[in-house]
Amino acid sequence: MTGRRCRGCGSDQLDIVLDLHSVPAADQFPEYASAGSDDARHPLAMVLCGRCALAQLADDDTVADEPRGIEPKALTDQAAEAVAVVADSGWLRGSTVREFGSPHGGTWLPLLSDRGVDEVEPGQRADVVLDCFGIMHEPDQADAFAVRAASLAEDGVLLIQFHTLSAIVREGQWNALRHGHFAYYSLTSLIHLLAGVGLVARSAWTFELYGGTVLVAATRTGVPDASIREILEAERAAGIDDAQTVGALDTAAETDRAMLHDSLVELKSAGKVVFAYGAASRAVALFAMAELTRSLLAGVADASPSKQGRRMPGTDIPIISPAELVAAQPDVVLLTLPDLLGELDASIPELRGRWWLHGTDIREGTR
Repeated sequence: MTGRRCRGCGSDQLDIVLDLHSVPAADQFPEYASAGSDDARHPLAMVLCGRCALAQLADDDTVADEPRGIEPKALTDQAAEAVAVVADSGWLRGSTVREFGSPHGGTWLPLLSDRGVDEVEPGQRADVVLDCFGIMHEPDQADAFAVRAASLAEDGVLLIQFHTLSAIVREGQWNALRHGHFAYYSLTSLIHLLAGVGLVARSAWTFELYGGTVLVAATRTGVPDASIREILEAERAAGIDDAQTVGALDTAAETDRAMLHDSLVELKSAGKVVFAYGAASRAVALFAMAELTRSLLAGVADASPSKQGRRMPGTDIPIISPAELVAAQPDVVLLTLPDLLGELDASIPELRGRWWLHGTDIREGTR
């Protein structure tokens, strides 16, 4: 490829590993009254750096404008678990923290405050610098890591959590690619980025969220422990720095698109009423690529009031409230975010046994 440089190391050794061509912006949910208009489409592709192994968004000409969602219980539970693990492992150092938040919301600050670690004043360096799913939203990755390193006290610790590329590839989660998400990290690529700002990955913990997230503790000095070495060895064995391996996502995208469209056609022919739950940004490209319409998918419920009354970009499918979903008495509900299943089973018992998890074949049954 020519004309592009790696967002992390500046190399021009970039290979396209996933190309969704032109799809609607993932963070712009139009008012439903505009249904029928032609929504703008934008290129969406992932490239892999041959030097530092960073998977990244190739280009992005969109302007972020996503209505704020509601933080899922799965995320809040995972945050509490992560803070506990870090504290028990002795990595919760000092008494001050600076958090670089995610545009999608959520914060660890109350959890840290309960443990005597409080937010610093603007401009001050902190004993703990925290980034949970935030740094991937930065177009200039090298600069973003430099800013976080500069915010860190000399003997402080950077805690950074990310949805690992290994899980994305292993589970065919091609729809993790979206506008506004500029980087998709493996521990291999993260170590390169940390080294560029004088930091060393010291320890890591893996969680089940999103099929696999990793939390890393990094400092200015020291030696990586066994947890770092184990993850790196697993990534090498999986070929996570290989363009052909990561390129399996391209095949997964086409398989998923065809399965969703064909399954919805079959369900409609059988007289089934199908809705979805989760007007998630990662569902935007899928719905557009599968050429879904309201005739196949009657609506998408979402708990965020700011999304209700809007529609899925590139479609005429309305976004409704959970109460409207229950009132519609659907036969099947496509769950675009499978991590929500436990929470929804508890909060919407009326729909138990009707959930169809995205990425599974409807013929495997609902849950």
